[in-house]
Amino acid sequence: QVQFVESGGDLVQAGGSLRLSCVASRIWFNRYVMGWYRQAPGNQRELVASITSIRTTSYADSVKGRFTISRDNAQKTVYLQMNSLKAEDTAVYYCNIVPAERAENWGQGTQVTVSS
Repeated sequence: QVQFVESGGDLVQAGGSLRLSCVASRIWFNRYVMGWYRQAPGNQRELVASITSIRTTSYADSVKGRFTISRDNAQKTVYLQMNSLKAEDTAVYYCNIVPAERAENWGQGTQVTVSS
């Protein structure tokens, strides 16, 4: 079955940067639009960035200009570069297929905590 393994989360101060990675397995990676989602305590999971197989990107308004999504199709890996982090970016970050209705087997996610 499809598997996603996220990493790179950490505790950082506001204004800092992090780079998240997600390795996918058992999936025809090139076929799918991939995205990074996040879920903060008490909130629903939301899509923050997506990237097509030809690297067309889209971002939620809340992260536009601060986050950059990229992918390496050969390595079946998706990245999220996060700059100028804010306290409201604190959440567990997951990668998966976009749209969420087509998502498969959510991974453990990676915790990002931004201290103000």
